[in-house]
Parts: sequence; structure tokens; C-alpha cells
Amino acid sequence: MKTIQVYDPAMCCSTGICGPDIDPDLVSFATMLSMFESNGIKVERFNLGQQPMAFVQNAAVKALLESEGAEVLPIIFWDGELHSKGRYPAREDRPAWYAAAKEEAGVSS
Repeated sequence: MKTIQVYDPAMCCSTGICGPDIDPDLVSFATMLSMFESNGIKVERFNLGQQPMAFVQNAAVKALLESEGAEVLPIIFWDGELHSKGRYPAREDRPAWYAAAKEEAGVSS
């Protein structure tokens, strides 16, 4: 099974629909990850504020945090390989993410 791991900065929730300032990019990203899950891709999310040990236990995440600081978050891995860091995918990036996810999952168009 293909796996996407997301190491989020400290925040109240991963969906972006909490608090007074709703972040539409986080909502869209969460929706995209949900779609990936429905297509057989395992998605794991870790929140620095709620699951700090996950950040310490992953050597690559720990090294990135030590060398670049918290600004490196979010860190996103696909099957253990660094896919992106420092930002969530922008609207213009998402078609490529969907195409790559479909390919990874072996889903035909």
C-alpha cells in the first residue's frame, strides 16, 4: 500500500476548519488527502503540537527541523521519500499531485 505522511506544524487540527481564521488551503489539502485515502493510499498526519514524538522518532524529520527550523513544516513524504517541505501544495500544484497519486495507487483514469 502506498503511503503519504504529513508532518504538520503545531495547529489545533489538521483540517483547517477550526479557530476564527479558517484556512481554505488546509481545507482543500485535507479534502485532497481524503480522496487519496478513498483510492487506496494510506495517509498519516502528525501534528507537532499534539504528536511531538512522531517528529523526534523520524530521523529525516528531526534532521530537517534541526537544520531548517520549524519553517520547514509541513514536511510531506510519499513512500518514505521527501516529496515537499515548507508549504502545502498550491492550487496550481494539485493536478500534478492528483496525477502522481493516481499513478502511485495504480488507479486508471
